[in-house]
Amino acid sequence: MAEIWKRTHYCGELRKEHHGTDVILTGWVQKRRDLGGVIFIDLRDRTGIAQIVINPDKGETFHLAERLRSEYVLSIKGRVRNRPEDGINENIETGEVEVEVFEMNLYNESLTPPFALDEYAVVDESIRLKYRYLDLRRKEVQKNFFLRHQVAKTIRNFLDEEKFIEIETPMLIGSTPEGARDFLVPSRVNPGKFYALPQSPQMYKQLLMVSGFERYYQIVKCFRDEDLRADRQPEFTQLDMELSFVDMEDILSLNERLMHKIFQDVLNIDIPIPLKRLSYEEAMESYGSDKPDTRFGLLLHTINHVVKDCGFKIFADAVAKGNVVKAINCKGMASMPRRDIDKLDEMAKASGAKGMAYIVLKDGEVRSPILKFLSEEVLDAILKEMEAEQGDLIIFVADTFTVANTVLNRLRLFLGEKYELIDESKLNFLWVTDFPMFEYDEENKRYKAMHHPFTMPVEEDIPYLESDPQRVKAKAYDMVLNGTELGGGSLRIYNADLQAKMFKALGFTDEEARSQFGFLMDAFQYGTPPHGGIAYGLDRLVMLMSGSKTIRECIAFPKTQRATDLMSGAPDYVTDKQLEELSIRTMKLD
Repeated sequence: MAEIWKRTHYCGELRKEHHGTDVILTGWVQKRRDLGGVIFIDLRDRTGIAQIVINPDKGETFHLAERLRSEYVLSIKGRVRNRPEDGINENIETGEVEVEVFEMNLYNESLTPPFALDEYAVVDESIRLKYRYLDLRRKEVQKNFFLRHQVAKTIRNFLDEEKFIEIETPMLIGSTPEGARDFLVPSRVNPGKFYALPQSPQMYKQLLMVSGFERYYQIVKCFRDEDLRADRQPEFTQLDMELSFVDMEDILSLNERLMHKIFQDVLNIDIPIPLKRLSYEEAMESYGSDKPDTRFGLLLHTINHVVKDCGFKIFADAVAKGNVVKAINCKGMASMPRRDIDKLDEMAKASGAKGMAYIVLKDGEVRSPILKFLSEEVLDAILKEMEAEQGDLIIFVADTFTVANTVLNRLRLFLGEKYELIDESKLNFLWVTDFPMFEYDEENKRYKAMHHPFTMPVEEDIPYLESDPQRVKAKAYDMVLNGTELGGGSLRIYNADLQAKMFKALGFTDEEARSQFGFLMDAFQYGTPPHGGIAYGLDRLVMLMSGSKTIRECIAFPKTQRATDLMSGAPDYVTDKQLEELSIRTMKLD
């Protein structure tokens, strides 16, 4: 085995002031060039690239250099020297210097990589994930993890100064069917019984408040067995925190300062605080989303009062049924080709609507397939309400509150991107507050908690928990950045009787509530302080800070959208013996 030479400098550190310095560098061969008998090598480590030069008079060292190929691992001893003027490389930070090599130590050879490891090489994601350990060598990929490290370091320093204590909570817990699906873990020593991997440390962090720690945080792995999207993974990392003896303003203020500190220290960006706030009702009315992207216009408007008795049956019937008619004035888009308008209609149908209506104001005229159903008075009222003028396109959806908002939000975001209305340089933070306590689950025909069943309802709404659940507001809040939810939290219920009422409102029997949450309800009877908290998706935050398109770029070894690990082959079958030890038998489903 080769002797391990102790490096004196990192490759990316070398500058003109190191001229004449003897150095020992270690790293991987990025590129090898043989120019007229002199061999040049780009040597790469995690800090960058240094050009090293091996002359023919170096004997064995030169012959060894002739053997080198991409991704061979080595150390060199040499002397830094300034490059000639015509040899300076302005594309790299070490481009003014090179290292003349005296000796070389080869640690390991490499097969030819399945893809180029040069920065910005275009590689199919499935290949990248199969060879993730090679993909992680690329500077453009590594930079996300250095950024992630700095974010986590800043978080810990900030919360330490705010008198928080970091405490780990269990990874093997009891299953709670509320919310997303649990990952279940069979217990060998308790045959037929299962642990669950935590979707959140929620109950444990509340128990830590009962325990008197007052300020807890944790950067923790969580797990959800759910369908994946660009910003979701089956296992993810979140910043979790809980505080005692606080109100909502205390929590929002502290977290604004935390976010200001993160962006200032890591990206040198000054986030203005306090952050803007929108109520849930305002967000849904104007954006159709509880995580609105406020970097551009195209706001939604409800026009029920204008069209409730109009001659267009679809609009009039929607209002009569208690649904909504909502519209967007797409300013300056009247020249949109008919095929693109038809595409919007197809998108609307794919998102759950029966269709999309539109009005075009162009060339001094008003055109629309629905004009024949609208009186001149109603048409004028619509145009006035939408502040329409020549050159505008107005699109309409008439449906339930949920469907209309979902559809128009999707169309809004599509048009904002297509017409380049979104200012990518902006960082629009905001709080969304005053959420409903419950949302109706159409599949199970019952109400469920919009956030979770431990959220504190607004005091004056508590009498309506069972009689009129739609009326109840929650002391909940989400932080949103550019249309992405960064995190969410709430003040918590800390009274056992109120918690029991909440479970009853959610349809739990006393036995079910006791079975799943009895230990928490018991704890609430031993002097529980008022408390609240929040949790952020750390992967998602780093994704936005780094400008990445998916959180897979910010997780060292991510899963695909089918929740598989292309590198290790997980998940995979296990042996019959392993199943037998766990008292499990599998069955093949048709």
